[in-house]
Amino acid sequence: MSGFLAGLCVAVLPLLAAGFWLGRRTARPETLGGLGTPVEHATFQTLHTASLAAPPLRAGLTEETARKSARRLRSLLGTDALCLTDRKEVLVWDGVGGHHRTEIMERLAGPLETGRGEAFRLRCDHPDCPVRWAVVAPLTVDDRVHGALVACAPRESAVLVRAAGEVARWVTVQLELADLDQSRTRLIEAEIKALRAQISPHFIFNSLAVIASFVRTDPERARELLLEFADFTRYSFRRHGDFTTLADELHAIDHYLALVRARFGDRLSVTLQIAPEVLPVALPFLCLQPLVENAVKHGLEGKTANAGGKCHISITAQDAGAEALVVIEDDGVGMDPVLLRRILAGEVSPSGGIGLSNVDDRLRQVYGDDHGLVIETAVGAGMKVSARLPKYQPGVHSAGRIAQECSGE
Repeated sequence: MSGFLAGLCVAVLPLLAAGFWLGRRTARPETLGGLGTPVEHATFQTLHTASLAAPPLRAGLTEETARKSARRLRSLLGTDALCLTDRKEVLVWDGVGGHHRTEIMERLAGPLETGRGEAFRLRCDHPDCPVRWAVVAPLTVDDRVHGALVACAPRESAVLVRAAGEVARWVTVQLELADLDQSRTRLIEAEIKALRAQISPHFIFNSLAVIASFVRTDPERARELLLEFADFTRYSFRRHGDFTTLADELHAIDHYLALVRARFGDRLSVTLQIAPEVLPVALPFLCLQPLVENAVKHGLEGKTANAGGKCHISITAQDAGAEALVVIEDDGVGMDPVLLRRILAGEVSPSGGIGLSNVDDRLRQVYGDDHGLVIETAVGAGMKVSARLPKYQPGVHSAGRIAQECSGE
């Protein structure tokens, strides 16, 4: 991330310099509105215009984002025309001289291949066309040319060449940030897919076996468990949204525990203490259920060899001011803290089930390193896992109730 911030600073400072130059030429004292000198006014206008052009570009370089940002970019440069292209076509032309599109794309072959900018005189049979000169600045992200920014003007200008290059660098930073956002989204999607893949073999087979055992002896019980299984898997394999609510996650946990109880009977006891005011809190999808599954695995399944050993699991969710504090605790076999640290660091893969490291990584990605899991454990001493979930976090919004999603509402 530090590389992106450094690139942003490098790109913005020359951009302000270009704004100073344009401001000196265009700002008038009577229009300053108390903002100070013409240079200060130009600085404000440049920053304001750049801030308006940035959001569309943060979604990548497409026809729609180019159209939304082109006029702002042309305003930054003060040119008669500006176009944005990808590697195949002109995405948008803003200003006069749109009949030069074909010529521009023909002349872009070299810059798009080499990544080097160039300037050239335009051929034009229209005597009233004001644009006679074009400056090409390629848009390069990670050594790959995505397209080009082309500024058109009436005459050759060394200042325009420099300014177009700096604006193109600023656009490139926005495209880099867009790539970063897309990479983060792909990472989250991949991790959720990994969670689902881990759920499938360990949990589904055991649940189906339990349901099958009741088909002859207690058909009604089998039917109830089959509905619990359907609701849980529907939630776990849903396709909409990276986030859910605490209420929906706890609802899925309830379905999960119903199936576990059917398998282990009275060897498992669970207590829940949930503050109603934290139920709407949004959190990453499939974030708490893996912690409960881990408690079952290390708390109950680890005891089954000891003549029907029992396990108690406690789930609490408390209002802690700006956060919701969720704690999942079991009195099972626990874990060696050294081994736990290696698992969280990714040095050791957990044996079966869903690893705590996946949940810990996703919480840190969404909320920051201060919101990773806090785990207290020792061999034979059970395990206590705490997660602090901010009630309000930019970009974290639940996808709505699972019941609505399943009904198609």
